[in-house]
Amino acid sequence: MEPDLLKTAFRSTGNGFVTTVIFSLFINLLTFVGPLYMLQIYDRVITSRNQTTLVAITLIAVYMLILFALLEKLRSTILVRLGLLFDAKSRTPLFDAVLKASILQPGKGYSYILRDLDSIREFLTGAGLIAFCDAPWAPIFIAGCFMLHSWFGWTALGGASLIFVLAIANELATRGHLKTASMHAAMAASQAMATLRNAEVLQAMGMAESLRDRWLSKQVEVLELQAAASDRAGYLISATKCARLFLQVAILGIGAYLAIVQEGSPSAMVAASIIMSRALAPVELAVSQWKSFLAARSAYERITTLVRSVPPVTAKMRLPEPKGSLEVEGITVTPPGGRDVTLRNVSFALDAGDILGVIGPSGAGKSTLARALVGVWPLEAGKIRIDSADLSQWDVRQLGPKIGYLPQDVELFSGTIAENICRFSTQDADAVVEAAFMAGVHDMIVALPQGYNTQIGESGRALSGGQRQRIGLARALYGKPALIVLDEPNASLDADGEAALMSAIHRLKNDRRTLILVTHKHNVLSIADKILILADGGVDEFGARGELLAKVLGPRPAQVSVLPTNRINDGSHK
Repeated sequence: MEPDLLKTAFRSTGNGFVTTVIFSLFINLLTFVGPLYMLQIYDRVITSRNQTTLVAITLIAVYMLILFALLEKLRSTILVRLGLLFDAKSRTPLFDAVLKASILQPGKGYSYILRDLDSIREFLTGAGLIAFCDAPWAPIFIAGCFMLHSWFGWTALGGASLIFVLAIANELATRGHLKTASMHAAMAASQAMATLRNAEVLQAMGMAESLRDRWLSKQVEVLELQAAASDRAGYLISATKCARLFLQVAILGIGAYLAIVQEGSPSAMVAASIIMSRALAPVELAVSQWKSFLAARSAYERITTLVRSVPPVTAKMRLPEPKGSLEVEGITVTPPGGRDVTLRNVSFALDAGDILGVIGPSGAGKSTLARALVGVWPLEAGKIRIDSADLSQWDVRQLGPKIGYLPQDVELFSGTIAENICRFSTQDADAVVEAAFMAGVHDMIVALPQGYNTQIGESGRALSGGQRQRIGLARALYGKPALIVLDEPNASLDADGEAALMSAIHRLKNDRRTLILVTHKHNVLSIADKILILADGGVDEFGARGELLAKVLGPRPAQVSVLPTNRINDGSHK
């Protein structure tokens, strides 16, 4: 993952932002039209009473104002397009980073990071950035005040400096509270999402009130921090507005005094007031937009921190299509975010087309092994090789479609049944139907009113647990992957579902697909080529089915003779 993806996105839009700043220069210069027009009216038109001069300077002023409006519209359009370009350059790598971080640190709820990108884009395309583009040209207006009279210039310079100092004070006074509030708000949103995903459990078990109060406590913390920051900012914003009004009065008072002592004209007084107002406007606007700037800056910091915590992705050469041979060499795995090792020094090997049954008591590490084999959980030690190539050498975009994975907790996605089966890739109708037949779910699907086009809702809520598992199985079998890992595939299946599963396993065996079955039910072991028994995170036994099946099933119970009914009735069996 590119560690500075936001910097890369900014570099791609750099020329556009430079253009925006240059446009801002001309836009600010054109704001002199009003004061200059007024000076000409006072000093030329009124004194000379020349209507031709009035018409001429009015037409020039109108032309310049139309040019001003066009440049404003062009600047706004450029900023919107730059925001779209920035988003396009950063959203794909950011989504990949959030996905990777969610795997490495599950339960953190990193989805809010995607909204942080919106915060940055909105700042870049809104009034906040325009204020920052205009602010560097404030010295031009201050210089204009100096040209009218030094007293006007010093008043404008002092006013701009005062407002700038108040802006810095606002930043220092509110930074800590707003940053903490932002973190708590993200945590509260993540907690609310997790809570609402399990609404049925909350309602059924009376947990709703407790978790609601827990969320409310987070929200109260956020509101208290935001209120404290707003209270501090309120004083400074009020002081800024007061300073602005005071400066307007001061300019007019100074202008009146200069007119009285005949060192200036009334027109210069009014012009200086307009120019100073324009000089202070971007500074004051920057102060009013400071909160959005802080939000964008905090979002930038969170995104940068997240991306740098994710291992970088390097380009990988495309390898030959996998056939499915598997070598596991002394792997040790600790769940992401955990401390205890759940799989220790596990080794075994499978030829392409082998079927492996993985069994063991709860907590033995079976699901951990399944996650490690498909590359979901990283290894602390050891190697996993597919067709002799280390798992890290495979490009996930090449290997992913060649792997089938059915986790214990099947998660489907909002969309149609067909889209879920084909993994939301380019849909191959024949392959979708074939996968559904193999999973024994075709008849169930076509019985639905919309068939394969049935919308299943978020997380597949429209389906039962058994239906979700069978569609998840069809998804795992889609395209007949070279390596298929099924974690408790028959946990929620009825008799028909188990029969369909066994039929699918037979078909995969005939097609020479490598299949790993993690199960508690020993009836599926009869079709396995090899059996792996895990205990306490390590290998207890590994070998051919014929060698281990008797040990797994245990000694058969002795035959019990059934006594004739008449002997039972007459008591002669005593």
